[in-house]
Amino acid sequence: MTGGTITLLIADDHPVVRDGLRGMFTGEPGFEVLAEAADGAEAVRLAEALRPDVVLMDLRMPGTDGVTAITRMAERGLPARVLVLTTYDTDSDVLPAIEAGATGYLLKDALQDELFRAVRAAARGESVLSPSVATRLMNRMRTAAARPAAPRGDEPLSPRELEVLGLIARGSTNREAAARLFISEATVKTHLLHIYGKLGVNDRAAAVAAAFTRGLLHPDSP
Repeated sequence: MTGGTITLLIADDHPVVRDGLRGMFTGEPGFEVLAEAADGAEAVRLAEALRPDVVLMDLRMPGTDGVTAITRMAERGLPARVLVLTTYDTDSDVLPAIEAGATGYLLKDALQDELFRAVRAAARGESVLSPSVATRLMNRMRTAAARPAAPRGDEPLSPRELEVLGLIARGSTNREAAARLFISEATVKTHLLHIYGKLGVNDRAAAVAAAFTRGLLHPDSP
């Protein structure tokens, strides 16, 4: 942010939506729209060139979709926070976007003031979720917490999940783990949710203990 102004990049394949969002934020003090993108590939290029504070990202776009764009931005270490703004709130849309590194997820029926608050929160690095998305993730968390432990080796942790768990075992907070791995805190939380489900535990301490017991982590691990 420069002088308290939040800079924005709008990525959506519908010109009417882009025009509406640009007009909305241009008319509100404290925001500056740097550019617009019609697909994910263009969004990545512009985010790399312009370094906006926040990218408003649609998910379903022709060519490079939103999730792919979010993943590429994270891989390149771009500092922009990504706030998904879409009409879809199914598991197949929400979870991949958050796992890819989105800071927040809002639906396009959000009120104008709600969108302003969400962008300000995203610029501060805070997670922002629409009520329906938050409910979906809570239900997912309860399901994972209630899932019985998988037999050893039946559902292995992914390399990224092992990295997250290793950092947690060494005392890192979610924020510190996110910084070390160049991903968002929301993504760390999602990885932990998957780890809990695979190990059949309900919290961080139990996950670490289970990982040592199963030989997934070792006391002398770096």
